[in-house]
Amino acid sequence: MNEICIIYCPTHKAFTSPKKRWMKIADALAAHNVSYDVIYSEERQSVEKLVTKAVNDGYKTLVIAGGDSALNDAVNSLMRMEIHQRDNVMLGVIPNGIMNDFAAYWGLTYNNVEKSIRSIVERRIRRVDAGCLRYKNKEGEKKQRYFIDCVNVGLLASIQGLKQKTRRVLWSRKVSFTVSLLLTIFHRLTFKMRYKINETDETHRVTTLCIGSAWGYGQTPNATPYSGMLDVTVVRSTLLMQHIEAIFFFLIGRLLNSKRILPYRTRSIRILSDKRLPVTVDGHPLKEQIRTMTVDIEPEVINFIIEESEKSKKSQ
Repeated sequence: MNEICIIYCPTHKAFTSPKKRWMKIADALAAHNVSYDVIYSEERQSVEKLVTKAVNDGYKTLVIAGGDSALNDAVNSLMRMEIHQRDNVMLGVIPNGIMNDFAAYWGLTYNNVEKSIRSIVERRIRRVDAGCLRYKNKEGEKKQRYFIDCVNVGLLASIQGLKQKTRRVLWSRKVSFTVSLLLTIFHRLTFKMRYKINETDETHRVTTLCIGSAWGYGQTPNATPYSGMLDVTVVRSTLLMQHIEAIFFFLIGRLLNSKRILPYRTRSIRILSDKRLPVTVDGHPLKEQIRTMTVDIEPEVINFIIEESEKSKKSQ
């Protein structure tokens, strides 16, 4: 048995079949003389089980060839393990999903397989945070879901499936997000939210709210996944021209400069709403629509393989 286990999560992107994509990844692994075992994930729900099985089988390095939602499943599997067991596992990624935002934070992209393989070979480890969403389902049962990029609440969560569809065709993550943001002009949904954050207790009509431990698909651009803090971006209900202004600031990389956007940094936030809220966790929509939730952070609990870049050097 090899030390490295790769869990391959096929995705259908424009002009690329899953078979050809895997051949490209396998060729890069062979070029770097990487010894590994591979497991194919036939469906999204199987990733958590495969991660648990791989760790129980003795693999110390798990590489997810998939996107943010597959990474999310891997993190949730690891966070259910005993600390001593989780601390012996290193998690890496080869971007292969519709959304690869967490990988992009470290400079790893879908189009540069070579860079991802090199990061696995060099084995530079950074302990990263895991955010945790806690809520109750309609039966009153306590539930939780971990994340390493972001939780979206409100309108953008409700059209997350639409974003995934646009991402299949629009190769740029920024173009994909911008198209989705433009589509919010035609979906004038707002949610009355009360949120408690730090010493603040606010109530607003909110279009969307993003809680990020990393970039949050451009909505929490200053967040870092090893700070032990969460960045929160609240987009208040806006008039049409104010909405267009917010899109403009996003395009030039200054989203938080918009007057209709409220930024916060915190360790915990509690959200209450007058109606059920659509929620996505690392791009994956929750089946339950909930009214009350708490989001907090567990600092540096995952061993993550990062790319040796200027950004990663500064984080050491």
